[in-house]
Parts: sequence; C-alpha cells; structure tokens
Amino acid sequence: MADLRTEFAGIKSPNPFWLASAPPTDKAYNVERAFKAGWGGVVWKTLGEEGPPVVNVNGPRYGAIWGADRRLLGLNNIELITDRPLQVNLQEMKQVKMNWPDRALIASIMVPCDEESWKAILPLVEETGADGIELNFGCPHGMSERGMGSAVGQVPEYIEMVVRWCKQYTRMPVLTKLTPNITDIRYPARAAKRGGTDGVSLINTISSIVSVDLDDFSPQPSIAGKGSHGGYCGPAVKPIALNMVAEIARDAETYGLPISGIGGITTWRDAAEFIALGCGTVQVCTAAMTYGFKIVQEMITGLEAWMDEKGHRTLADFQGRAVPNVTDWQYLNLNYIAKAHIDQDACIKCGRCHIACEDTSHQAITAMVDGVRHFEVMEDECVGCNLCVNVCPVENCITMQPLAPGTLDRRTGTPVNPNYANWTTHPNNPMARQAAE
Repeated sequence: MADLRTEFAGIKSPNPFWLASAPPTDKAYNVERAFKAGWGGVVWKTLGEEGPPVVNVNGPRYGAIWGADRRLLGLNNIELITDRPLQVNLQEMKQVKMNWPDRALIASIMVPCDEESWKAILPLVEETGADGIELNFGCPHGMSERGMGSAVGQVPEYIEMVVRWCKQYTRMPVLTKLTPNITDIRYPARAAKRGGTDGVSLINTISSIVSVDLDDFSPQPSIAGKGSHGGYCGPAVKPIALNMVAEIARDAETYGLPISGIGGITTWRDAAEFIALGCGTVQVCTAAMTYGFKIVQEMITGLEAWMDEKGHRTLADFQGRAVPNVTDWQYLNLNYIAKAHIDQDACIKCGRCHIACEDTSHQAITAMVDGVRHFEVMEDECVGCNLCVNVCPVENCITMQPLAPGTLDRRTGTPVNPNYANWTTHPNNPMARQAAE
C-alpha cells in the first residue's frame, strides 16, 4: 500500500495535499472542516500586521473563465489578505494546531518591507505552535500597490533581505512564495535560497483581467461599474506553474531546494505531475472552492491507486523523476521522427483533423478516398507536428508513431538517422558553423 506521508522542509504531514493560503483557510471553522475531510496541511490565509484591519471590497471579488461545458477553468480574484484581526487569527491557529497536531499548519505572512515589521509579527506567529511560515511575495493586486506582495517578489534583492530577517528572528521553517509575474522565476528563487529559505512555494496568482462586460464596458468582476486587475488561478494556469517549478528544480543554483507546487491542481494526476517535477507537497485552492473540501479524498485515493499500480511505495520513489527529462530546445534530438496515424475503427469521421491540417498546418490528411468520406495521413507530407492529435475529439484515435532508425522518411526521402543530433551541431546553425571554422 502506498505511503503518502511527507516531510517537507522539516514539516510533517500525513499526505502532500495542502490547502493554499486563500479564502478556504481564512478561519478555524474552514480549517477544521478541511482537516476532517483529509487535507494533510493548510497555509492559513495571509496575516498582516497589527492595527486597523485590511479593507476588502464588499461586492463581487471573482471573475471567471469557463469551458464550453461551463466547467470552471480559471478564477480571477481581487480579494486582499485576511480582513480579520490579527489576534483573532492567531488564537484560532493555536487552537486548531492543538486539535490537529499531526497536520501541517503554515502561517502566510505579509507585512511592510522593513525589518521591524517582520521582527514584530514573527514571535506572535511562533507562539501559536505553527509548523512554519510562508512569506507572501506573490499577491499581484491591492497589496502590491502598497509595497508588499509581488512588489517585493519582483525584486530579488528584497526577497533575499526579508528571508534573512525571518531566518534571524524565528525558529520556524521559512517558505518563500514566489510571484509568476516576472520574466525569469530562477532569479527570485536563487535570491530566496541565498537568504536561507527552507523552501519555496509557487506559483502565486497571475496578474490578469479575465473579461469585459460589453454592456457597461467594465472589467469583471465589476464594482459599481469599475474593475481592476486581479490574480488569476485555476486549471488554466497549471502549464505555467509546471514550467516554473521545472525551471527551479533543474537550475544548478537552486537544485535540491524544497518546492511546494501550486497552480491549477485539481486531480491526483495533476499532483503526481508536480511531484514528478520535484515538488514535495502541493497546494490547492480553486479546486476546493469549486468542488468542496472532500475533493481531497479523490486525490488521495487516486494517487494511492496509481502508486500501487506503478510500484511506488513512497512519494520519494517518483519525486523529481521528470526533472532530468526537461531540457532546452537546442538539445532536442533532431533525428527523432514521428508520424501521425489514424485508427479507422475509432474514427467518427468528424473531419476536424483534416480541417486543422489543411487550413493551418501541412496539408497531410486526405478527406476523401474514392468519393467516400475517409481520413488518412499522407506520410510524405506529415511533419509529425501532432496538431491533429490535439484537435481530435476521440481519445487515442490519432496517435504519433516514431519511425525506427533506418526506416525511410517519405517526406524527406532519406532513412532515419539512428544517431542523436541537436541544434548545437546542426550545419544550419550559424554558431555551430563559427565553432567549426
């Protein structure tokens, strides 16, 4: 039986599924229900400094993107950090940790970017018995305009500075939550590591406007006819998150740094992909807000079943297994050749593959054979782009089949070269030519 127990940056939890810092973790009532449902940990909704509570809007806080079946693909939120008093949050955190000592409880924190502010809040959080802190350097709206959130996360020097303060003033493990609203995620990750962070979590939300109402011309969500950019999350951001996680996992300067993966995790498969790219835990928000806390039960049973099927006893058995397979484009094997193949028994004759290939690709799929509606790949025109695979509505109807070394490639008229070759040595590469000369 698969063992999902995890220890991440010294923080133990019965499974890798944590709730991310967000409305689902804003109070003890929610967190208690989450733990009863089976979540291994929570990151409490971001705490601010003592003083007047944060002011959130009192109208719509979310905009959305849906698929054709009304399935939620992405949420845009304009909500800020917790608007509940700091002391109330701290008291509830302390009680929850006493009630659930085996679960991970992390305090997300965002205060002004000065040493005294961090020095003041850290002992208050530490007194709750929390297992660690997460520095919120990701929020792209509202707080960033006040010099916090992504305003800090976009400046590596600030990240390193604040992490050093926190490591100086607390015994708790420090996790640094990174913003995706940056050109190269490796630089803030490197800065966090230089500062001594115990781990990083990513991604936070992506700055966005999801839609505009074409009746009153206000961005959504609309507050009295006006809208603002917000933070985008949900299944649609998963590819961005996976890429950024992979960049940190394979970077020589951050290799081995514990990573908590965030971004569109909805199923056990999503979680497994993040773990395969090096994550030790995964954090979930939008899926819980869409389907409720009990979705974690499907994630747990699904991951356990897959691990049992594959022979993985612990998460460590496949954690990071995909990282060595992530490379730069210039190192891809240019002698690897594959062709599309249509399973005629599975084909429903919809013609979407033909339309896509004919209009926008390489005109490599026939539409008729002897006057009969029939779709077939012409190998002498197919470049193996696999657009047809992605537009086909029938799973596994169209597959990509590699050509064996020595097999004739009908498109080029030459046999498939068995040797590995990439762009760095290709004769058309001007840099390769210069090196040879």
